[in-house]
This record gives sequence, C-alpha cells and structure tokens, in this order.
Amino acid sequence: MKDSSEKLIWDQKSTPQARTSSSPKLMVWTILFVSLTYVLYTFKLVTTSTTCTHGPFSINRISSSNNATSPLISSSPSPTDLRHVVFGIAASSKLWEHRKNYIKLWYKPKLMRGVVWLDDRVKTHRKEGLPPVKISTDTSNFPYTNKLGHRSALRISRIVTETLRLGLKDVRWFVMGDDDTVFVTENLLRILRKYDHNQYYYIGSLSESHLQNIFFSYGMAYGGGGFAISYPLAKALQKMQDRCIKRYPGLYGSDDRMQACMAELGVPLTKEIGFHQYDVYGNLFGLLAAHPVTPLVSLHHLDVVEPIFPNATRVEALKRLTIPMKLDSSALIQQSICYDKKSRWTVSVSWGFAVQIFRGLFSAREMEMPSRTFLNWYRRADYTAYAFNTRPVSRNPCQKPFVFYFSNAKFNSTQQQTLTQYKRHRVPHPECRWRMPDPSAIENIIVYKKPDPHLWDRAPRRNCCRVIKSNQQGTMVIDVGVCKSGEVAEI
Repeated sequence: MKDSSEKLIWDQKSTPQARTSSSPKLMVWTILFVSLTYVLYTFKLVTTSTTCTHGPFSINRISSSNNATSPLISSSPSPTDLRHVVFGIAASSKLWEHRKNYIKLWYKPKLMRGVVWLDDRVKTHRKEGLPPVKISTDTSNFPYTNKLGHRSALRISRIVTETLRLGLKDVRWFVMGDDDTVFVTENLLRILRKYDHNQYYYIGSLSESHLQNIFFSYGMAYGGGGFAISYPLAKALQKMQDRCIKRYPGLYGSDDRMQACMAELGVPLTKEIGFHQYDVYGNLFGLLAAHPVTPLVSLHHLDVVEPIFPNATRVEALKRLTIPMKLDSSALIQQSICYDKKSRWTVSVSWGFAVQIFRGLFSAREMEMPSRTFLNWYRRADYTAYAFNTRPVSRNPCQKPFVFYFSNAKFNSTQQQTLTQYKRHRVPHPECRWRMPDPSAIENIIVYKKPDPHLWDRAPRRNCCRVIKSNQQGTMVIDVGVCKSGEVAEI
C-alpha cells in the first residue's frame, strides 16, 4: 500500500509538470505557422501584377460585355473646328447675283461646309468658291396668315431641319445666316467652343432696335445676325418643327417661328452679343468704333447701311476689313481708350477699323458708348429706340473727332507683332478756339500690336493703348496690348 500510494502521489505531482513543459512548444509552433502564412501572403502580394481595380480588396462590379474593355474615363473630344460646323444660308434667287459676293468674302469651300437654300433655280459656277445651292422644299401646305409678312418665312424657318436631313457626318453645330451676312468664322469658333455641343443650345443675339425686340421677342435670335443650334437640338427640332409651324400661322418671319419651336422644346436663347443684326440705317461708324467687349462674329443688313469705309463700295470696304481679320481676328474692331496727356487729347482705337482723336479728355465710361451716327430701324433719330446705351454726336465744334480709317497692315515675324496704318479722313472741320494743340496736324497713325489668339480665353477686358513719342512729323504712334498691372484708362 505504501508503494502504491507513493506512486500515486508521484504521478499526481509529475503530470502538471509534463503539461507545463509541453505548452511552450505548442506556442512556438503556432507562432511559426502564423509567421510563415504572413510571409507567403506578403510574397504573393508583392509578386502579383494585378491593378488596383482587380486587387485582393477590389469590389466586383457587374458590367456588360460592351463596356468591359472601355476606359473608365473617356478621352476629351477635340476642340470644335470648322469641319464640325455646317452653315445654312437663306437666299433669294432675285438678289443672288449681287449678294453672293458677300458670301465669297468669308466662305472657304476647302475648309467649310454649307448649303445655300434658294426659292428658285439660279446660274452657278463651280469655281466661284460658293457653297452648293439647293432649292427649299415646297411649303404651300403650311398656313400663313400674317398680312404684313411673306410666305418665304416658312421655307427659311425650316433651313436647319432641311440641312440636318442631308445626313452630313461629324456635325456639332448648324449655323444659320442670310445671304447678306458676313461671318468672322474664327471668332464664331471661339464662341462655339465655350459650349458643350452634346447639349441643347440655341445661341444668337437680339436686334439693336428696342421696338423690334418688343414686337418680336427679347428671347429670340435674329437670323440675319446669325444663330447657332447644337446637333442634338437640331435633331429634336426636326422631329417636331412641321407640327410646330402649323400652330403659328400668324407670326411674321422665320426667326419668331424658330423661337416659338424653341419655346415648346423648353430651350432659351443663349445670348452672345457679337452676332450683329444691325437693324439700323445710315452709318455704322458709331457702333463699330465702340464695339462691346466680345468677339465680332457677324455683320448683317450690309445693303441697308452705308459702306463701312468711305470712298469704297460695300464689298470693297468689307474686303479691306478682311486684311486685319487675317492677322488678328480676335482683336478685330476691339476698342482701346487712352490719352495724350501732353496735348490733352482722348484717343479711341478700334483695331483694324478706325482711330479717333478728340480734343479734351473724355472718360472711358463715355467713350465706350456708341455715338449715334445711325438712325433706328424706323429711320428716326430717337435715342430711346435702342436696346443699349448711346451718346449723341457732339454739336460743339471743338469736340468733333478727327477720324483715321484703316488703310494697310503688316506683320513683323521677327518681333511677332502687327503694324496697322490709319489715314486721316479729310472732311471740313469747324473752327475751334480752344487753346490746345490741333489734331489736324496729324495725317497718319501707326498702331503696334502683338496678335493675341487667346484673348477670349481670359476674362473679358478691353486692351489698353499707349501713345508713344514719334520722331515722324504728322504721325502718331500707338501701342495696343494687354493691360499691365495697375494700368487704368484714367484721365
């Protein structure tokens, strides 16, 4: 009994000791297993070349087979160019022989696409450099009840739709104009590039006549000044336009019919005031010499107003304007205001068009308002009839401006700047008794300017001008360019 009891006591004492000695071994094996697993997993992560979107922590997404290989972010489309624009030009067969000369000034058949839509057949020549000519579809089944208008408004209102149905490829914009509309196409592109052509856009401008805008609409683009419609909007328009037109038999013209259909589509006018209807008579000088701070896109009613340069036909005058247009279209007819403080003169430069010298110092606020050298659309000298501010032509003999019209231009490739010349327009000036230098001693003005194709990529601002000392007698020299830091047109 003694031996067995001792053995039992011995077994009881020895068992915990055996368990205690085996525990560290188990822990060592556990740590080795976990460490080996971690090393193998890390090695797999390092050596695997999968991308983040297909890594071990990625979320599986269900996608169709068509999109499985497409990039997550599509590449941005190329900037809108002339090949993306199609012009629809409304023309009359009776006026074609004369007005086609306006189209020749701006249309480049190798670079542009367009169609002239006529009411009847005309003689055409392939080498004239004009768009192809087509006859508008018969609109005799559409009602027209306006006693003051003409049924041609129906066919003209459908030009965008008819041009769309030609099925031209890679079109982003349809641009409407008349046969007496002249476009500055580079500036047109500058405007269109601001907008997403995949959205619904109806872009144009109003009439200069307040009464015209009241009679028709302040929300309507005037077709003579031109307007642009994005391709998706043109597609939506052609689906409903014929039904839409039948609902408005009493409207006067094509423009208000187009706007009525835009209203039914819920698309407002996006205003760009560089499209010019020019519902005025007389001399455009006041409007062109104080152009708003926006690109010049179009000119219209060129048969109604006087030639923009004196002693020239309308077409010859416009041809002269194309010279600076080719050198620096973004700056064409843009106004700059500065002062010759020594002589106490105010100088206004309308680049590529004209320079004015005034005796005395006038504020920029006054100079940026067009002078009323024109009559309103009802042939009245009524300053309340315009949809913008104007100023009267001064009756003070000392404040009559000395005008210098553009005559020539050169480009200095070494200095990368333009040189434009302006010659004095000789007209009688009344006697002035002010005790200050007489601008009549100036015969020529030379303006230096560096081309600035990115002018309208920045916030709108007039360029500044500086009168430079000249060693040539009878010549004023002016530098025009981006305003320097702190530079202000102040008296």
